[in-house]
Amino acid sequence: MSEADNPFAAFGPAEAVKVGKIQRITGTLLHRSWSTIPHVTHHDEADITDFETRRQAWNAAHPDAKVTPLAALVKASVSALKALPIFNSSLSEDGATLYRKAYHHIGIAVDTPNGLLVPVIRDCDVKDQATIAAEIAAVAGKARERGLGMAEMSGGCFSITSLGHIGGTGFTPIINAPEVAILGVTKLVERPVRGPDGAVVWRKMLPLSLSYDHRVVNGADAARFTRHIAEFMAGAAAGG
Repeated sequence: MSEADNPFAAFGPAEAVKVGKIQRITGTLLHRSWSTIPHVTHHDEADITDFETRRQAWNAAHPDAKVTPLAALVKASVSALKALPIFNSSLSEDGATLYRKAYHHIGIAVDTPNGLLVPVIRDCDVKDQATIAAEIAAVAGKARERGLGMAEMSGGCFSITSLGHIGGTGFTPIINAPEVAILGVTKLVERPVRGPDGAVVWRKMLPLSLSYDHRVVNGADAARFTRHIAEFMAGAAAGG
């Protein structure tokens, strides 16, 4: 590549690297979603202290059917979609028609060496956490190793993207159109809170960041949605 083709070469060494196909496609879709959907992000947190105790006990007793916090979040999201069905919808391009869905397919964002992919776990309302956890692991491995077909990344109702294995305290995930909302989660943190007797106790808190299409969803329902997820996680039984 000549210096004329590299606008930064005049200032110092600069390598030009072609953007991969998957990253180009993902970038185009994300740009379209961001530029056409009025995004608002609502932040909340879920106390998962008791759930984590139950989950660890489950995994110790069921080493061949371990569950993950992400699998529980899928079930929590399904419960929230049922309680607030406006989130389980898609808006037509002209904004005149709202399509309400009766199925519950959840997309899981997967970070791969070639870019971001979102495989869809289908019929999550009739699957338990252990089954969902196994399916997430399978499709994530397939995404990283061989790639996924478009059929495996289509038909989602709602998506979850997790940065919990890396860090962060919150972010604004971009909606995976034609869905109307996406849940982002970051790293679990331990925080001191006042206990029932006034003593300080340490609780495990999971940050939640819900981006939603403000043409379809209002702020009050967004707050109700994250509260529903938090309450579900607080009382969720691991494995079920």
